Amino acid sequence: MSDVNTTTASDSGSSATLTRLEQEGEIAADYLEGLLDIADLDGDIDMDVEGERASVSIIGDTSTRELTKLVGRDGEVLEALQELTRLAVHRETGERSRLMLDIAGFRARKRAELAQLGAEAAAEAKETGQPVKLDPMTPFERKVVHDAVAAAGLRSESEGEEPQRRVVVLPA
Repeated sequence: MSDVNTTTASDSGSSATLTRLEQEGEIAADYLEGLLDIADLDGDIDMDVEGERASVSIIGDTSTRELTKLVGRDGEVLEALQELTRLAVHRETGERSRLMLDIAGFRARKRAELAQLGAEAAAEAKETGQPVKLDPMTPFERKVVHDAVAAAGLRSESEGEEPQRRVVVLPA
């Protein structure tokens, strides 16, 4: 059985938007709780609102080893589960969801690694005066890198077609 914890950011826009995002989180939590029951996995579900999107995390209460099966290689299973969860929310609300799913802290760790990569690429572009092309990334990964590059005071853009779309950090 899983526990559900809810926290919300108080500065996340209008109360109507917050209520809609909280509803998305509740629907997603119910869907994921059913999934955990079917897979006979234990985990706590934490819901939050970050910026303009609902965020749901499955956290292992003892060993996260079992939950990492739901992450898969390089987060492939996590991405698929996120899309299925978004579809479950869409089915209930009739509206497209931008919900983010994290399992066993994978996405949080990945976000930290990507922010570091973006900062390093920005430093290299500043130092060399040349554009820095990074390896292909998912949309989530590119967004984190773009944010890190902007925080370092440089511009970046995405180029290429999926699944080979990549970030290019531009010198000042």
